[in-house]
Amino acid sequence: MGGMFSSPPAPVAPLPPPPPPEKSADEVRAAEQEARRRAAGAKGRGSTILTSGTTTDDEAGGKKTLLGE
Repeated sequence: MGGMFSSPPAPVAPLPPPPPPEKSADEVRAAEQEARRRAAGAKGRGSTILTSGTTTDDEAGGKKTLLGE
């Protein structure tokens, strides 16, 4: 019974991906400046939050109130 069916052919291995393109020093420098500019823009919004977010209202001296009172 083993000779009735043949085994499937072995799969072909895929080709390796091509190497990434080389970047010039100017392109690398421009990318670093862009990353710094984005980081500086993202930092500005965080400085407007005055609390650390680690304390609860009870620890900060806040008093719980009912809505409308």
